[in-house]
Amino acid sequence: MNRVSPFAPGARMSEHPVSRPAPLSEGSAGARPARRNLFQKFLELVAPTAGTRDQFIESLADAEQKELIAPESRMMLEGVIRMAGLTAGDVMVAAPRMDLLDIDADYDDQLHSVIRTAHSRFPVYEGKRDNVIGILMAKDLLKLQRSPDLNLRTLLRPAVFVPESKGLNELLRDFRSNRNHLAIVIDEFGATAGLITIEDVLEEIVGEIEDEFDDKDGESGIYTLADGSQRVAGDVEIDAVNEAFGTVLPTADFETIGGLVSHEAGHVPRRGESVTVGGLIFSVMLTRGGAVRWFKVTRAPEVALGSDGA
Repeated sequence: MNRVSPFAPGARMSEHPVSRPAPLSEGSAGARPARRNLFQKFLELVAPTAGTRDQFIESLADAEQKELIAPESRMMLEGVIRMAGLTAGDVMVAAPRMDLLDIDADYDDQLHSVIRTAHSRFPVYEGKRDNVIGILMAKDLLKLQRSPDLNLRTLLRPAVFVPESKGLNELLRDFRSNRNHLAIVIDEFGATAGLITIEDVLEEIVGEIEDEFDDKDGESGIYTLADGSQRVAGDVEIDAVNEAFGTVLPTADFETIGGLVSHEAGHVPRRGESVTVGGLIFSVMLTRGGAVRWFKVTRAPEVALGSDGA
């Protein structure tokens, strides 16, 4: 079985970002100058000097200062430029950090995994984690409650496999044209390297896509999850974490918990990576812009055992 299933070429998007109408001949009736939109004018402004990606980004900043584009538009355009140099392997969730379902697991175990991780789609494997046989929608799992005799395999949707080297711009086009939201990333040997979603790609352009659980007012950054763990924003002050968990994490050198955890790890941890600091396990849920946006925080086992009866 060939595990690599290349996407069909996108039919909904033009290969050229700017469509230029064919000019009318001088003798054509009704000939008139083609009207240029704002983006075409902007391209004409920056094209002569945009010899490199960095120069183009600098030109975007100049265009913003001249009020040719809005700040939000500049940020999105910069995201598009940077995304052009990224691949699926740069953004994916690595295989060891993937949340998967075992096709042979009990229904209660599968349901617990769905509730605990709170994803809408899950790769399903058989035998070993590297053997992904399909994708299960979380909502489809509920059908087994009313029809216990239903075969879970019939609910699986085909898994799409892409190589690590696939460019994000091409992957986004394929996601749109094939109406897929998740793809399994494989390495050069055909083994599962990780997974990537359409949200991962879009966030490289527009920044973090907040959901209903995000704190829009920024008044708090610590939430209790259904399994008893805590969801902590990376920019929460260390003092707030100490107060919430009864810990004594150092505050002399860093103000935010994201800065402290990154220092302890020796690098900015990637999504799915876990770092233990001061008896707490910080598991990265989301990174954005070179920083951790959200941690899932639990107590280290020895601390949890020592706190019984406290």
